[in-house]
Amino acid sequence: MKCGLRFWVLTMMMKNVMGIRIIAATIIILLLASCPRQAPSSGRPTVDALLIGAGVMSATLASLLHELDPELSIEVYERLDNVALESTAAINNAGTGHQSYSELNYTPELPDGSIDIKKAIDITESFELSKQYWAYLVEENYFPSPRIFINSVPHMSLVFGDTNLAFLKKRYEAMVKHPFYFGMEYTENPKVISEWAPLVMEGRTGDEKIAATRMKKGVDVDFGALTRHIFDGLKKSKNTRLFLSHDVVDLVRNDDATWSVVVKNLKDDKRFAVNAKFVFIGAGGASLLLLQKSGIPEAKAYGGFPVGGAFLVSDKPELVARQLAKVYGKASVGTPPMSVPHLDTRFIDGKRALLFGPFATYSTKFLKHGSWLDLPMSVTTSNFIPMLEVGFHNMSLVRYLVGQLLMTENQRLAALQEYFPNAQLEDFRPTIAGQRVQVIKNDPEKGGILQFGTEMVSSKDGSMVALLGASPGASIAVKAMMDVIAISFKDRLTTASWQQALKHMMPSYGQKLSDNPLLFHEIEHKTKKLLQLEY
Repeated sequence: MKCGLRFWVLTMMMKNVMGIRIIAATIIILLLASCPRQAPSSGRPTVDALLIGAGVMSATLASLLHELDPELSIEVYERLDNVALESTAAINNAGTGHQSYSELNYTPELPDGSIDIKKAIDITESFELSKQYWAYLVEENYFPSPRIFINSVPHMSLVFGDTNLAFLKKRYEAMVKHPFYFGMEYTENPKVISEWAPLVMEGRTGDEKIAATRMKKGVDVDFGALTRHIFDGLKKSKNTRLFLSHDVVDLVRNDDATWSVVVKNLKDDKRFAVNAKFVFIGAGGASLLLLQKSGIPEAKAYGGFPVGGAFLVSDKPELVARQLAKVYGKASVGTPPMSVPHLDTRFIDGKRALLFGPFATYSTKFLKHGSWLDLPMSVTTSNFIPMLEVGFHNMSLVRYLVGQLLMTENQRLAALQEYFPNAQLEDFRPTIAGQRVQVIKNDPEKGGILQFGTEMVSSKDGSMVALLGASPGASIAVKAMMDVIAISFKDRLTTASWQQALKHMMPSYGQKLSDNPLLFHEIEHKTKKLLQLEY
């Protein structure tokens, strides 16, 4: 039945009882939603790649594609008036350099008491690939100085109590044997910990059980600064274009397997369509909604649950100058990985700051600058039941969020004082961070499951890829975008010219550094020099 005829027939049904009207209205919505959408015409040439969102993921993908083939036409669309204003912004980013040196949730304790470091190794491997690519971009003069976005900051893990001390020591013994973690230090000596992180130890009684590990070669990354300079470098290319204040409102599949992307210019409210051979959805929390609009079958398996964050931030020079370290603790039993507390030295737009958190916040927005309707608009007939199942099976997460939302100012100060005993509230200001949308997936066997990580969703033919999820996020951007290229540009990826270019940009490409200690140390020495790292 034609869509117009469907609408007329069902409208005729809405004449009598209100209940019938409501039922008929519901049926109308469902039937109209199933009507095939007509792709809007575009008078512009088809672009090779259209990227949605101007965060670190799109910046990385755009620059990789440009370096591989400068003749590729690339367009990036961002709804805000500048790049890197959502999760990529340093103040919105909970990690700023996940190397797995200090994040205890990446090294779980197994039932037999051993420590599993496989995930940590994978994350470190991915971060080392990022460092190689950044070093290449430094050589290509994308940055006046690498210190704009990357600085040496030791990474520490800090725990209290006999049980946690035993865990940390086993973790250290498992990791220090691996070439990635050569140089990791462990101590239970309060004086040594005080040398590593003075603010952590001042004001303690001296009778508590405490232990720490340290990796001096940790770094802090300002992904906002990194992203801005990558886009500044891409502006020199005649084939790469960035459109700010442009909101992607729809995506329609064309008969020739290209995509018609409908864009709204937020400055004049005018809409236009762009045809693209390939579409990447890297819009942070909004990626789920855009993925659903695409209509690809793969999108039906996914839902999302938004969780916001807040930090206590100090930029008092006399305070932040006294400690240079990222100090990560251990999440309490029953709380999610996102709750891992850390007292964190950051470089934000070139200025040093001290952050503590994160504290969870909640709204139905999928973006910090999003809409309150984001969550309800994401609910579909395919993900409704999985989302209910996740809520039922993750009551610990619900309790954690409720507890966080009910925290008073003094309770937040008390949480800070566990890591900085002499902290005073007047030295810190509360700051709202970015929104994360945790992935909810409909698993055929397990039902709805909540995933704490990064998820890649692609159409069967690879013409569209969306990136969902959160941590480790930006830290593995290069690896994630290479995975996108492997899906969507697989034919060109195998050519000699692209393979040669990738080897030049990332010498370890195609190899595992974790399996080749000599290559790892050789590359690490080179990237350290180019990125001006101090370890």
